[in-house]
Amino acid sequence: MSRSAPPAAPARAAAPQHPASPVAPARPELPEGALLSVQGLKVAFHQNGRTSLAVDDVSFHIDKGETLALVGESGSGKSVSALSILKLLPYPTASHPGGAVYYRGENLIDDDEADLRKVRGNKISMIFQEPMSSLNPLHTIERQVGEVLKIHRGVSDKEANRRTLELLHQVGIRDPEKRLGAYPHQLSGGQRQRVMIAMALANEPDLLIADEPTTALDVTVQAQILELLKVQQQKRQMAMLFITHDLGIVRKIADRVCVMYRGKIVETGPTEEIFANPQHHYTRHLLAAEPKGSPPPANLNAPVVMEAKDLKVWFPVKTGFLRRTTDHIKAVDGVDITLRAGQTVGIVGESGSGKTTLGLALSRMISSKGAIRFDGEPIDTRSFAAMRPLRRKIQIVFQDPFGSLSPRMTIADIIAEGLAVHEPKLRASERDDRVVAALNEVGLDPATRFRYPHEFSGGQRQRVAIARAMVLNPRFVMLDEPTSALDMSVQAQVVDLLRDLQKKHDLAYLFISHDLKVVRALANEVIVMRNGVVMERGPAVEIFERPQTDYTKALMAAAFDIATAPTDIAQQ
Repeated sequence: MSRSAPPAAPARAAAPQHPASPVAPARPELPEGALLSVQGLKVAFHQNGRTSLAVDDVSFHIDKGETLALVGESGSGKSVSALSILKLLPYPTASHPGGAVYYRGENLIDDDEADLRKVRGNKISMIFQEPMSSLNPLHTIERQVGEVLKIHRGVSDKEANRRTLELLHQVGIRDPEKRLGAYPHQLSGGQRQRVMIAMALANEPDLLIADEPTTALDVTVQAQILELLKVQQQKRQMAMLFITHDLGIVRKIADRVCVMYRGKIVETGPTEEIFANPQHHYTRHLLAAEPKGSPPPANLNAPVVMEAKDLKVWFPVKTGFLRRTTDHIKAVDGVDITLRAGQTVGIVGESGSGKTTLGLALSRMISSKGAIRFDGEPIDTRSFAAMRPLRRKIQIVFQDPFGSLSPRMTIADIIAEGLAVHEPKLRASERDDRVVAALNEVGLDPATRFRYPHEFSGGQRQRVAIARAMVLNPRFVMLDEPTSALDMSVQAQVVDLLRDLQKKHDLAYLFISHDLKVVRALANEVIVMRNGVVMERGPAVEIFERPQTDYTKALMAAAFDIATAPTDIAQQ
């Protein structure tokens, strides 16, 4: 198949602000054999009397059994284009001033709700990015999967139960009989995503739309989900529209690629050809966006900032009428760790391995057993109130900046809040000077400090979160998955920023992540955790180039596509 620019859409009069056009346009000639054909699609959003065009003249098609990847960074129009296929946008705030979406020759844009319900979840299904927010927290897994079957196929409760068990088996849920009565919060991230896939496949759709289905998952779970989707696609001869910003995933799963930038498709073609010979500057930018560089060389004589010996965090399991402790969940079980000034220790492992719990215990945010010393002073015996004077020197940057920044406070107030607590004698002008300096240091315009978090992009919000930590001049910073929710190019920028700040302030970082490419760019030492214990540890170069345990080898294989990850890794 030759590379081509998207076909030009015929000129149209602007449609009224309504999801369906009153007059159906003449159907253009569709690509031969196309199951789905999007032609000249435009999507506009209307807010506060203003109209903005989020998708502009987008055209692509998907054949039966084919996987088409729609790639681009946040705000490029990928998800909006995908949601338009089934008209899932918030109408009438959104409208389609032009274009058509043909499924088996029928223009879905012109369909009413009754006709669309026959297609949604039946002929065309969708997997969303965050299963925790997509699944109903009040309903069991059995009810949610069964509901799809009952609505579209009218099956009995008994048949729905049988088919639900069959689907959960197919998507790799272990002991599905035990999971039928579970609620979403009782499942891991990987298990929730498998349930979403089961729901999407329940009615054997012709087309599956997968919107960033692996973004928040560990590398091994990500590899399992991708393999599962490929197997189910081949088994059912199903077409798939895969939306992602991760080009590593695209290379593994897609037949063809459409690259989106600012609401337009700027390049399209076979996957291998796009990777081997990208034509558009934006495509080349995406391919070059992976975090690069190396951490500063380890100085074994640098002062020890934080250390712990035989650190344990056990959560009691209480059972019976009297709620007696009958067992413990050993989230962290006997871990030793040393962090020196100017160096980074990377903590890697799957969800539930104890990474974040270890960081919270070191920061004295949760109770633990074992010796902890900060700047040579024991802090494990200090009460949480007695820890307060040290908080300015021990800072945390969380995974989701949108969730960790108050939506009711300006950026200036968010960054200055710590100064008001720890340096109350500062005058207002002095606090503002410190806020301005912190924003300059993280590469944000100080003039934006009176705006609110929702007015910033994800990468900018994470810079604000870093500025909030840096304004107090800390010695130790715990970074908990600070790049996992960001686009690849923004990840690279944040990694460069963290490296520069560390060099400038001689900071000790505890970097927690499941993204091994980012860890490789930042960490001097790596600790691999599983089920609360250390599986392997050592200099980062040794861990990445010569892993010793099967578990570490499986993580590396999944992250760097070295080989197929071993099957003994427990399904999440």
